[in-house]
Amino acid sequence: MERKNTRKIKVGNIFLGGGESVKIQSMCSCKTSDVQSVLKQISALETAGCEIIRVSVLDEMDAQAIKAIKNSINIPLVADIHFSHRLAISAIENGCDKVRINPGNIGGAKEIKAVADCIKAHKIAVRVGSNTGSIEREFLEKYGRNEYSLVESALKSVSVLEREGVENIVISVKASDVPLTVRAYTLLSEKCSYPLHIGVTEAGTEQMAVVKSSAALGALLLNGIGDTLRVSITDDPVKEVVAAKRILRAVGLDKNFVDVVSCPTCGRCRWNSMALAKKVTEYVEKFSKPLKIAVMGCVVNGPGEAKDCDLGIAGSEDYCVIFKDGEIIRRVKVEEAESEFFGEIDKILND
Repeated sequence: MERKNTRKIKVGNIFLGGGESVKIQSMCSCKTSDVQSVLKQISALETAGCEIIRVSVLDEMDAQAIKAIKNSINIPLVADIHFSHRLAISAIENGCDKVRINPGNIGGAKEIKAVADCIKAHKIAVRVGSNTGSIEREFLEKYGRNEYSLVESALKSVSVLEREGVENIVISVKASDVPLTVRAYTLLSEKCSYPLHIGVTEAGTEQMAVVKSSAALGALLLNGIGDTLRVSITDDPVKEVVAAKRILRAVGLDKNFVDVVSCPTCGRCRWNSMALAKKVTEYVEKFSKPLKIAVMGCVVNGPGEAKDCDLGIAGSEDYCVIFKDGEIIRRVKVEEAESEFFGEIDKILND
């Protein structure tokens, strides 16, 4: 897969675009001025694999809290601000690594210039863009609510900042509709070279949000589009990070993990392969090693179908076979299969 070569910009201690890895983002769900709650949430998100964290700035107390939060975390901090250029400036002066603003609601020309000057002075990045709820009226009237109005509205925000000399820009064009999201980002990617923050907004609760995000972000990433992403889920934000990691793995952009493959089983499966597949998947989740492990339902097709796996197991009613690179290394009793297979997993993980 060939990724689009976007501009490379610095966000805190990492880079976006220019061939860098796709960075995983999430957003805190607690009040930013509640510093201890925010730090607890960020710690859990960092542990899960979050690489950029965003917080809302609703008032001056939130803006002032940026300093304490920034000094206590290891990943870049983004301040999300709307309707107040003063809060944007305060958040920047208190140390955020990036601001998410909408020039259209931050104030007039004077206020926009003040924020732009502050962004340049502190050498931070800025994310601008649009979603289906913030499309400029002129573009809605011209195009309707579609990818053209989303993209043109976002690019208008970009042009406002460009006129003020701001260059470290990231763009987003989010919708809750999957096909519209894909069309909008595809069009935006054709029209500019800025790094893109991709995501489906208002995606819903966990199951549907993961499905929507996988469909939209998978399609974009497989076409080389996207430099950073957020999987929006109405739930614990740690679930966003877990889902994002799995999407990056599924599209081949993260290979440093243990990939567990397992068949859905059929009438030929005469042992409980499904239970073992779940246990193996849970066990290897914490390991960062490029391996492929198979748990297959039957000895008829299992070893052959999983020939590309580093290690695998397949079974029958009375026995299971353990194989490496498609070659059977030994036969074990069904009741001993789990312990024997985990022993082999530990050997290959520690090799």
